[in-house]
Amino acid sequence: MKKLLFFLCLLGTITTVVGQNSKQAKKVTITGKVLDKSTNQPLEYATIIFQDSAKKRSVTGGITNSKGTFSIEVVADVYDVTVEFISFKSQYVKGKSLTKDMSLGNFFLAEDAQALEAIEVIAEKTTVEIKLDKKIYNVGKDLTVRGGTVSDVLDNVPSVSVDVEGNVSLRGNENVRILINGKPSGLVGLNSTDALRQLPAEAIEKVEIITSPSARYDAEGTAGILNIILRRSKLQGVNGAITTNISYPKGYGVSGNINYRTGDFNFFTTSGYNYREVPGNSNTFTEYFNGDEPNTFLDEDREFDRIRKGFNSNFGVEWYINDKTSLTTSIVYRNSDNESETSNILTQFDDAFNVTNVSTRFDPEAEDDKTIQYAINFDKNFEKSGHKLTADFQYESSSEVENSFILVNGDLAEQVTTDENQDRILLQTDYTLPLSETAQFEFGYRGNFLDLNTDYLVAFLENDEFVADTNLSNELNYREYVNAFYTQYGNKISSKFSFLLGLRLEDTRITVNQITSSDLERKNYLSLFPTVNLGYEISENQSITLGYNRRIRRPRSRFINPFPSRSSITNVFQGNPDINPSFSNGVDLGYLNRFGKLTLNTSVYFQRATDVFNFISEDTGQTTILNGEEVPIIRRTPINLARNDRFGFEFTLTYNPSRKWRLNGNFNLFQSYNRGEFNGVNFGADNLSWFVRINNKVTLPGNIDWQTRLFYRGPNEDAQNIRKGIFSANLAFSKDLFKDKASIAFNISDVFNSRKRQSESFTDTFRSEGEFQWRERSFNLSFTYRFNQKKKRERGGRGQDNNDEGGFSAAP
Repeated sequence: MKKLLFFLCLLGTITTVVGQNSKQAKKVTITGKVLDKSTNQPLEYATIIFQDSAKKRSVTGGITNSKGTFSIEVVADVYDVTVEFISFKSQYVKGKSLTKDMSLGNFFLAEDAQALEAIEVIAEKTTVEIKLDKKIYNVGKDLTVRGGTVSDVLDNVPSVSVDVEGNVSLRGNENVRILINGKPSGLVGLNSTDALRQLPAEAIEKVEIITSPSARYDAEGTAGILNIILRRSKLQGVNGAITTNISYPKGYGVSGNINYRTGDFNFFTTSGYNYREVPGNSNTFTEYFNGDEPNTFLDEDREFDRIRKGFNSNFGVEWYINDKTSLTTSIVYRNSDNESETSNILTQFDDAFNVTNVSTRFDPEAEDDKTIQYAINFDKNFEKSGHKLTADFQYESSSEVENSFILVNGDLAEQVTTDENQDRILLQTDYTLPLSETAQFEFGYRGNFLDLNTDYLVAFLENDEFVADTNLSNELNYREYVNAFYTQYGNKISSKFSFLLGLRLEDTRITVNQITSSDLERKNYLSLFPTVNLGYEISENQSITLGYNRRIRRPRSRFINPFPSRSSITNVFQGNPDINPSFSNGVDLGYLNRFGKLTLNTSVYFQRATDVFNFISEDTGQTTILNGEEVPIIRRTPINLARNDRFGFEFTLTYNPSRKWRLNGNFNLFQSYNRGEFNGVNFGADNLSWFVRINNKVTLPGNIDWQTRLFYRGPNEDAQNIRKGIFSANLAFSKDLFKDKASIAFNISDVFNSRKRQSESFTDTFRSEGEFQWRERSFNLSFTYRFNQKKKRERGGRGQDNNDEGGFSAAP
């Protein structure tokens, strides 16, 4: 009922907006034609803007059709008429009296040589911009992700890596806060890993890498924040791009971003449908130490056949109330219909490696995942530049139902159902007040209110009926309310030195209610999070940044959920309802230098975290029966450890020897120290690990772009696990067609089929070796068509300040 009322209010807002702008006056139809001056060919999607001559503000507009003609209805009045097309010189008609139906005749537009030259310069700029508290990665140039997903994009961003299970890490730390357009989003939904694998890569304009977040941002995420910015244009008329793709293993999809601006309204949408088959596999070999009895062995082979089907759409209307005020309403809808079949073959051996038992377990799971989100944004700019007020309201409702009927040795034996429902409300307001030309003061509020209910059912077949197991079935309600206030002050006190100081207060109230077992946990904590960001510009090409921040890592619902997984009955994952949040303090020192055709961006960082989350494997003391034999059950669960210290060093090198060759390398080395005990076991461990990523892009004869990406993550270990290094390679080729209006791209992901996690785990009671591959090698062919967009303009980014690339501003 609440969702319905809110939707009606939203619809009413849009209706009122439209109603207020309609004039009960005489309307006339204006026609004309727009042609290319040099070729006399019609220009499709050229934009015609009618501006009130007295008030100097846009009233309405339209675009030309495939024949270059337009027919636009306007209220009879006196107008300034502008005719424009990207990369062409605009034409103007001043003070034209339009009081009856008439034709404006033909407009001949000439190419703008200066505009074309400027676009070429933008196209050659580095894909990484450096600001005081973040780095901005522009996605447009990356061929290896075309036809791919957001997860593929993130795996190509400097400092970021995505493991074989889709978990995102920043500088080797998985506790990353992922935002869409600066806010939590329904596009991510309940399961961010799966959602990121389904959103189309073409929907992204850029990714902000925020390793030292200012006080404006949530304190959640000890590694930092990844802010994904979706494409959106404010050009008059219609513009956008459509991408279709096919892939092997079987997959196909279509996605598009379309904008239509007429007068004071901008309609925008980013939508896509994706079908993808994702085969994977794993193997685990375990040796059990049975004390005085001989050791026994278990080999578990798993095959994953997954089908991912998903539709997502972000539709909105932006109303420019006047030159300085806008109101935006939007709706996000995501619907994923997934299927997966997991086949387990368990083979038991005695101490002489003789086979004693073989059993099979088949888990076909159907998943229905839906999310809808309503949002309203109010943006007010005052007379003084930088003086601004914004307010946001966001309501999100998500549901995820997983249902499977498990067969053991070919016979129906077990039903497992997980039903999750989540409601989230976001309230936010930010106010920025310039105190001088270089100084500004900012404060704001954000409220995040989350309710998540999980109903978990495990039932076994008895006498042809499924009977619920009350020891395994349960219902969990997780509630997290966070109220936050922040303030920050920034200034550029000389031509070289700038700073941004902030303080954030967050009040967190968490309730974990295990309804079936009547266990109730409440956790309340009030915390301060100071931030400091400093910048010093040594010269035009050299600069230094220094950042300090305090962060928090709250346990996700999966970490708290006590329901054990059922895809394997010998190796289970189980949450820990008693786990506490982890706090961290971090320092980051960065250096940027541009010399000639080479750009170096490097940083040294240190972070100390307390009550860190650590995933341990332990013998539960329980057993399960496989073909009459007892087999121990091994549990993997999160715990709080005392402390983790992380030292790291990274650098990114970009080399542009010519316009046809671009080379980029990113290297990250980090040392981690874990200290702590749990249940009398010392889990202290020292670990040195690293990863390196190399991108090479060359333009071949025939203007074919060839891009190669190599990635290697070094081995790492903790108190119980040793993980081997992982190597992968991607290849991509792209060719522009139809005078740069279209592009065709072919890419191969994981060329050598080597993206596999190989690990060893060991405790006092068992030792195991495992290999896991989430997705096998894949091939993808994509086709993109752009209308009223130029590829080179698109690559430069829309509406972003490309001249701010290494500068330091007082504001984020």
